[in-house]
Formats: sequence, C-alpha cells, structure tokens
Amino acid sequence: MDDEPRWLTPEQLDQWVHFVAVLTTVPAVVADQLKRDADLNFFEYHVLARLSGAPGRALQMAVLADVTHGSQSRLSHAVRRLESAGWVTRRSCATASRAVEAVLTDAGFEKLRRAAPGHVAEARRVLVDALTPEELAQLRHLSRKVLAAAAPEVLEIVDDLLSR
Repeated sequence: MDDEPRWLTPEQLDQWVHFVAVLTTVPAVVADQLKRDADLNFFEYHVLARLSGAPGRALQMAVLADVTHGSQSRLSHAVRRLESAGWVTRRSCATASRAVEAVLTDAGFEKLRRAAPGHVAEARRVLVDALTPEELAQLRHLSRKVLAAAAPEVLEIVDDLLSR
C-alpha cells in the first residue's frame, strides 16, 4: 500500500482555498453585523431563533444544543447571558424529569424580531442576492453532499428542523 498522501492538484487546492475563505469569512461578516446592530453573537441569535420556532417557544437544553450545533457548555454560557438580559428563562421540563428547558421570553421574542431584519439583509447581501436562484439550488445540493460526508448527524438535524 502506498503511504504517500494524495496531494491536491493545483486546481483542487485553488477550490479548497476558496472554500476555506468562505467558511472563515462569511460567519465573521454575519457575526459582525449581529454584534454591531443587535449586540448578539451569531450563536445567541441562533438560540433565540430556534426557540422562537419551537412549540411554546421552549426546548430542552439537550435538544437546543443539538439544533444549534453547540456543546452543552457553550449553550449553557449563552443561555446564561440571554437570561441575564431577560430574553430567556430556564425551567424544569414538564415532560422529562431532571431535564431543563430554555424558554424564550416575550422580551426575547421582541429582541429577535428587532434583530431579524438586519440579519436577513446581511444574509441576502452575502449569499442570496450574490447568487442566482439556480446557483442557490446548486449550493444547497452541494452543501448537503458536504454535510453528508462531514457530519451526517448534522444533516439529519437540519432536515428535521426544516421539516417542521
């Protein structure tokens, strides 16, 4: 068996470097907009958004960690900050003993409502309006393929989240 690495061709290296540039730049641009306009980081915005779409605006912390793709520790830290701002509360889960759920407050829903237009405008600017509808469809297709190879469990969570 040949132990020599399968090096990228010059064309593949060019493609990889552009992909990595997108992976590192777009999240930073979106995060900057949220911080500047709404005093939220991207993860906190994502937590508020996921809670806003949940039944009763509440999710078990473990489920919320899954749908936000964050660790329990990261989620706990974010929810603590959101709690101190009055946007989220925690309570014992009525359907699962010993489980805790995060609940979006009315103030949190209002915070999200005010933050959403700027966030959507930034998403349009950096992605949706930069591509044709056909390119967006192709990006979705390619993103699904990459997720299936990299983290099929994340693809399953995304599919479940979007099917609601």
